[in-house]
Amino acid sequence: MTGVPRPVTLSGRLTVSDVVAVAREASTVAELDGDARERVEASRNTVVEALAQPGARIYGITTGYGALSGTRIAAPDAARLSWNLILKCAAGTGRPLPEDWVRAMLLVRANSLALGASGVRPVIIDTLVRMLNRGVTPVVPGKGSLGASGDLAPLAHMAAVATRAPGPDQGSGGRGDSTAFSGEAWFEGRRMDGASAMAAAGISRPGLQAKEGLALTNGTTMMVAGAALQLHDARRLLLHAELAAALSFEALLARSAALNPALHEANNQPGQIGTAERLRSLLAGSGLVDADADRVQDAYSLRCTPQVVGPVHDMVGFLWGRVEASLNAVSDNPLVFAAHEQDPGAVVSGGNFHGAGPALWLDTLGIALADVASLSDRRVFRMLTPELSAGLPAMLVESPGLHGGLMSLQYTGAALVSDNKTLAHPDSVDSIPTSANQEDHVSMGANAARHAREILDNTRTVLAIELLSAAQAIHLRPEGPDRLGAGTRAVYEVVRECVRPVIEDRSLAEDVVRLEAAIDVGTLERAAGGALGDLWSPAPR
Repeated sequence: MTGVPRPVTLSGRLTVSDVVAVAREASTVAELDGDARERVEASRNTVVEALAQPGARIYGITTGYGALSGTRIAAPDAARLSWNLILKCAAGTGRPLPEDWVRAMLLVRANSLALGASGVRPVIIDTLVRMLNRGVTPVVPGKGSLGASGDLAPLAHMAAVATRAPGPDQGSGGRGDSTAFSGEAWFEGRRMDGASAMAAAGISRPGLQAKEGLALTNGTTMMVAGAALQLHDARRLLLHAELAAALSFEALLARSAALNPALHEANNQPGQIGTAERLRSLLAGSGLVDADADRVQDAYSLRCTPQVVGPVHDMVGFLWGRVEASLNAVSDNPLVFAAHEQDPGAVVSGGNFHGAGPALWLDTLGIALADVASLSDRRVFRMLTPELSAGLPAMLVESPGLHGGLMSLQYTGAALVSDNKTLAHPDSVDSIPTSANQEDHVSMGANAARHAREILDNTRTVLAIELLSAAQAIHLRPEGPDRLGAGTRAVYEVVRECVRPVIEDRSLAEDVVRLEAAIDVGTLERAAGGALGDLWSPAPR
């Protein structure tokens, strides 16, 4: 046993965890096995046979695209048509997508093509796999996809690195030489033109043939790849929302009655029941919870934590299933079905590239996370406000006035919560007609994917602010750290390793960054593990 993880296979059974492993942890991807290669070759043969039919009219193969689908293309020009599609669609703009997102796109697209319904040659899939394994990551602008004829612009920038114009490379590489276009890519920490990156990695760029331009660009790949990474991160954030809430419960001397198991069982919502159970486990043995004997009940931001965070767990579990199904889907157009027994095979044009589903899922994820951040910020506000904090000093500093304490840190959290409100406007309700009204309803799912990631990043920061604030509040309570529950004590100690108590004013920006890093690498999660036991599983049940 070497301890080296097994390569991820393109078998139509990709999981969210597989995507994370390849995108972020440098797990390798196995090249096509014999059965998959045979399946892909059979689909490719169907394209070749269709092209050989006199007068064949096949969308995107012997016709133009979109509003130009009525224009006939001669069979000998079909390969050039594929390359022209890459050229015209490589029109993205804006800040490049993060490298992990692009690596996820490479994997998801390779897996979709390996299902054998896209009509590409195996070498196209082999090339995407080699790019992943050798570390070539295309530079993909983040804006420009409508999410409806697939993620055309981002996928075209990716395909320009992976492939080239058909036939021998005729270009000199000069300005305006369309055959020499190769986009840009990252390789070994350097950004360079795609052809140079591929050459440095020892990967040949195959010349495109008929249908292959469409197969590389038509699909929900950017949306679904982004959704997989974001669901993984969202699930981790939800645990940290519970860890932060548990510390705030103690910082504010909250009532434990709101976590009564009978109360949550009565509402019959599994996510809510699970959140309440984890909070009870984290707070077990606390001498701060219920310390205010005169209080009858707490504000909603405390006692309704299970009712707010729990449904988000439920939503993430639902979305996890939908996204994993989409990781293993063929979202190309047209689809190429190989002959089988009595079935002669067919090339079928439809709309599997439409991103309405991913757009709805990503909108939902963003909306749900925005609510988690909002709840967290309200708890921070209570801790900083003397009228609401059960005796804590104003702004959580021992000498308020001379020192502003955490005042401005809560401003930052409030700004991010309001930013989330704007970002959470659902992109899926928007549409705009394009391509001379042939493409008259689009999903805007790529925008939803970008916005969901921004909301997720904002929420991580807001939770880091709550962890810092709750730890500061507990520091200010008489013997506060010694009165923590077993689970929250472990979390508090990790926070203290990252951030020292605030005695006088200082910049807290780096403190927040350190706590965000602790969230990302799972330090807090591991610290709480002893209290949670098997209450926290690695994937939704």
